[in-house]
Amino acid sequence: MTTDQDLKMEEKAQDIATTDQGEDLTPKQDRGVLKVIKKAGTGDESPMLGDKVYVHYTGALLNGKKIDSSRDRKEQFVFNLGKGQVIKAWDIGVATMKKGEVCQLVCRSDYAYGLAGSPPKIPPKATLVFEIELLGFKGEDLYEDGGIIRRIKVKGEGYSNPNEGATVEISLEAKCYNRVFDCRDVKFVVGEGEDQGIPIGIDKALEKMQRGESCLLHLKPQYGFGDTGKPEFNIEPNVELDYEVTLKSFEKLKHRWRCSVLPAMCPACVVKEKGTSYFKAGKYNQAVIQYRKIVSWLELEYGLSKEELKAAESFTLVAHLNLAMCYIKLRDYVKAVECCNKALEQDTTNEKGLYRRGEAQLLMNEFELAKCDFLKVLEINPENKAARLQVAACQKKMKEHYQRDKKIYANMFEKFAERDKKVG
Repeated sequence: MTTDQDLKMEEKAQDIATTDQGEDLTPKQDRGVLKVIKKAGTGDESPMLGDKVYVHYTGALLNGKKIDSSRDRKEQFVFNLGKGQVIKAWDIGVATMKKGEVCQLVCRSDYAYGLAGSPPKIPPKATLVFEIELLGFKGEDLYEDGGIIRRIKVKGEGYSNPNEGATVEISLEAKCYNRVFDCRDVKFVVGEGEDQGIPIGIDKALEKMQRGESCLLHLKPQYGFGDTGKPEFNIEPNVELDYEVTLKSFEKLKHRWRCSVLPAMCPACVVKEKGTSYFKAGKYNQAVIQYRKIVSWLELEYGLSKEELKAAESFTLVAHLNLAMCYIKLRDYVKAVECCNKALEQDTTNEKGLYRRGEAQLLMNEFELAKCDFLKVLEINPENKAARLQVAACQKKMKEHYQRDKKIYANMFEKFAERDKKVG
């Protein structure tokens, strides 16, 4: 049975579609997407490309027959704007809305489900009518940890992104508490932005950008200037930062780099030293980027001489060990274990590899595994006092956990006994 509301929606939609009513949102101005605001939203901001948007909607054919409704499901609909996750008309229309706004979109078939439609509910060449309420929107969480939030102002060209080690040219404006503290054009190598006073979050974000893209970036302290701040910019420790960045151009790093046995001529030596400098300065994310370069370069090398192969294996072993140390500092213990495993694949009795894997396992509360690694270290080097102390630490932790579990289970069984007694 058709409701009065459905009839009104049908009449209004037909009026919009067949007259000059409604704002034409299409780039070509071909009246393929027409919008009428039914309730004004608040604020000045609209969703940007890539934003996660939250809406309620009701969809119908032009004759008023309902095809879908999030309200009927009592569940808001969520999608990323401009990523092709919805019909073209939605990507165009929702981008013009304000928070709280309710609008009606009349969507011609070429901006909806096209010639084929979407059987059985949507026939071929169907014009659709949607009533949409924009509940909210937020930027794209680039690394899914809340540390870097991106909002795209201008879409970039193509599908290629800068990689670690790429040379980029960008323009930036940086703010802290709405105070502009940096504004310039700058050219640098991705992963080495710190050398130019640029935080690691910008390096990380650039790996997700396309040429010509302009975006807003909100950085949490761990991706900004961390707990040291940046005195030269009057930035205090542990503050959040806002950047507007435009990627003007970039040149990808070529992975084919020959490894020379002569240190002065070996790019891996230079990168290793740079990584070590970052590590000593407590810039562990930057150090990770440098050590990963070594692994990616040398693992892809082929046709090496016997001497070059030996040098390459030595560099990759050290890089894996150093990466493990960085990941322990960054509290990413799973990756630390993975790097140690790779090092131990090359050298099963590597003392540092076993010790660092044991250290990571201990921090993950894998006490038995950690103890085994530290005991192996002592088999290789009985004089390793640190490993001996770690074995004792593992035994202490194992005992503590045993006593805690014993107490938990004792209390549990006591409660069960009391319950059974009451039932009996």
